[in-house]
Amino acid sequence: MSAYPIQGSCDCGYVRYQLASSPLIVHCCHCRWCQRETGSAFALNAMIEAERVNLLCGEADTVDTPSASGKGQKIVRCPRCRIALWSHYSGAGQSICFIRVGTLDMPDLLPPDIHIFTTSKQPWVVLPADKPAMAEYYDRKLYWPEDSLLRLQQLRAKAP
Repeated sequence: MSAYPIQGSCDCGYVRYQLASSPLIVHCCHCRWCQRETGSAFALNAMIEAERVNLLCGEADTVDTPSASGKGQKIVRCPRCRIALWSHYSGAGQSICFIRVGTLDMPDLLPPDIHIFTTSKQPWVVLPADKPAMAEYYDRKLYWPEDSLLRLQQLRAKAP
């Protein structure tokens, strides 16, 4: 997509950030934890390497919170308006950011690539027929673009 880099911010504008490239994948998660955390029917998260997320202004707070896995997650928030900007889940560690798509200046650029944990989807949410929908999680080798799998492999090769 030629739109990159793209920017986002919290509600008050104190924290602004930029995605240097396209995300690895965009998840629409329908699990009960995401419903509770967002106060909505789902969470829309763009997974991207942390090194491709640039803080343009402000400083963010990181808040440790519980997660369904029991391993917790770190939610990065604006210290002023407390809006969640992205998360780091224990499984992916600090090297992957789960960007809250709704905090982007142009969130319509990143529609979901896949719907996950649809067993707890709200019954009134209608999923598009042209996107994969998984009852729980999935095998990324089957659903991620080849370029994203390569980027993830390169990221893991850098890890100590």
